[in-house]
Amino acid sequence: MIILYRLYQLFIMAPVLLAATILTAIVTAVGSILFGGRWWGYYPAHWWSRLFCVMTMVKVTVKGRENIDKATSYVFVANHQGAYDIFAIYGYLNHNFKWMMKKSLEKIPLVGYSCLKAGHIMVDRSSPAAIKHTMETAEKRLKGGMSLVVFPEGSRSHTGKMRPFKRGAFKLASEFGLPLVPVTIDGSFDVMSRSSKVPHWGHITLTIHKPVAAPKDEHESQELMESTHDTINSALTRYKL
Repeated sequence: MIILYRLYQLFIMAPVLLAATILTAIVTAVGSILFGGRWWGYYPAHWWSRLFCVMTMVKVTVKGRENIDKATSYVFVANHQGAYDIFAIYGYLNHNFKWMMKKSLEKIPLVGYSCLKAGHIMVDRSSPAAIKHTMETAEKRLKGGMSLVVFPEGSRSHTGKMRPFKRGAFKLASEFGLPLVPVTIDGSFDVMSRSSKVPHWGHITLTIHKPVAAPKDEHESQELMESTHDTINSALTRYKL
């Protein structure tokens, strides 16, 4: 079975997804330049992500979608088990958002340019002025139901288990007065972990927890960071702390 699956990946899945990735990047960039990034910066990649999951034979189940409102802007914070976290969020959250991304990702050929034109928030920590500009950009874009998705661990887990959170997302929620929504991604480590070269079929569960009011100060931000970590961990199965 695994041999047939690898042959399928090599001769069918990989060529189709490569072509789809190039096409999606071009459509996103051109559409965003001509018509703005609100629709074109989300929906082409939304369907591209679903295609990735379908062609890899990865089923995604969503729980708790009733906890969020499409007309409300949120800061979504999720654990980061593996590469398919991006496809699970993009394809199945069903809420328009921008990623908070490292500025260095702009250098990825075509895809980086597409992300920039789509309006994703590139984090530049090179100077206080650059950080201020990043915050101002984020504040302008997170309105009218446009939300932000952040992986507060910073990078993918090595073990599937959650690592400590960084404070950035919680400071943003406090700064902009936006409710924060914990999201648990369970199963993506087994689909494609940090050390994997190719994906494996599997099942990912996306649990959208109830929104929490924005923290009012540094003390509340710290408490919320800890409680959010616990909330996300509570919906994990195999890799629970």
